[in-house]
Amino acid sequence: MRYVSTRGQTPPQSFEDVLLAGLAPDGGLFLPEAWPQLDATEIASFANKSYVEAAFDILSRFTGDAFSKADLRADVDSAYATFETPEIAPLSEISPNTYLLELFHGPTLAFKDVALQILGRLFARALAKRGGRATVVAATSGDTGSAAIAALGGLPNIEVFVMHPKGRVSEVQRRQMTTAPFSNVHNIALEGSFDDAQAIVKSLFADETFAKKTSLTAVNSINFARIAAQAVYYFTSAAKLGAAPTFVVPTGNFGDIFAAEAVQRMGLKTGKLVIATNQNDILFRTLQTGVYASGEAHPTLSPSMDIQVASNFERALFEASDRDAGWIRDAMAAFTKTRSLTLPPAVLASLRARYTAHRSDDAETLATIARIHLETGRLIDPHTAVAVAAAPKSAGPVVILSTAHPAKFPDAVERATGQKPPLPPRLAGLYEGKERLDTLPNNLAAVRDYIVNRRS
Repeated sequence: MRYVSTRGQTPPQSFEDVLLAGLAPDGGLFLPEAWPQLDATEIASFANKSYVEAAFDILSRFTGDAFSKADLRADVDSAYATFETPEIAPLSEISPNTYLLELFHGPTLAFKDVALQILGRLFARALAKRGGRATVVAATSGDTGSAAIAALGGLPNIEVFVMHPKGRVSEVQRRQMTTAPFSNVHNIALEGSFDDAQAIVKSLFADETFAKKTSLTAVNSINFARIAAQAVYYFTSAAKLGAAPTFVVPTGNFGDIFAAEAVQRMGLKTGKLVIATNQNDILFRTLQTGVYASGEAHPTLSPSMDIQVASNFERALFEASDRDAGWIRDAMAAFTKTRSLTLPPAVLASLRARYTAHRSDDAETLATIARIHLETGRLIDPHTAVAVAAAPKSAGPVVILSTAHPAKFPDAVERATGQKPPLPPRLAGLYEGKERLDTLPNNLAAVRDYIVNRRS
């Protein structure tokens, strides 16, 4: 299995290369040269397998010979032993033919754990094999940071730098990052938005001298290993239902919903993929108008989606353009300069054939949390509520990705329902832990100097 860059100027790479690099040297994102294919019988077989068995099966198709079968199985077993339920991603029916896919049973109570628990183990294994050290830099809108820390904190030869937008994550999200006791973890509260943090990360990678000197890598969703791991729960949920579901995905950086496109390209039959967005609605507007144009990121009750530049959308554009790397290079260069990109009619038509979108504001989010609680007795978090609001009426099953535990956003849930969700036992003592973080200006040089000075 070899991987190519969306921008076409990086030679094909192995899975191990892609895992450790994160971003391609030419600034693009990695994708398989050809998508692995599963037939209907193979997909149906996941209904009778454990999640761990399914994950091993699917991931082995991406890793190739990068790891032995025994090593990959050991890491998959270890990763998912950290989850509260052996089902890992259980389905719960909330109304006839409508299901929540619960992705919050991992160590940090968010869907990012599903991928990062396995990515962290594979990353450490690949690094040990090659020798040397690595510097992990992650921009987070709330959940990736704590999941990365839970996966990489305390590991040898790895320094972890996590940037979150100051004042734009929930207190639980922030404390999950800043109370972590690991000496190799460094938290940065950036005076800016998530998009600002993400832009700084991309600029650090673009500085080839700095990236090489620090052995820079990324574990957020620009790393293809995240996409590969997230593909698993689409296969397992569809197999359990025995039908072609419509997936509704709360969407910020486009990684999780692109994993749904990936499984379609691998052979899974689904309905249209529903992009559920909050007021930061760049993806909704793109499908409506054909213009991908960023605006100012607005704080909302669903902060993990407060994003105006969806990094993984480049992967979808690459596929929608029939893998035209030359067009992608020109398009991304133009977007970087003008913050706006008019999509060619054929690219837009391809996207519209695969995706639809819905936009919710905070008022609808609160109303949806209240409605689901009234109808089912369940508490859901604001991101899940954005997806519930977007769920279409369908003859077939509808699967709504529930991406975070309601206890991560207690204020919004209490505002909607009058009930404050208690912290699960695994987060007991979160509010008593000492926080460790540094506030930095929205400035590339300041962040670069901070990293250089704190690499031990």
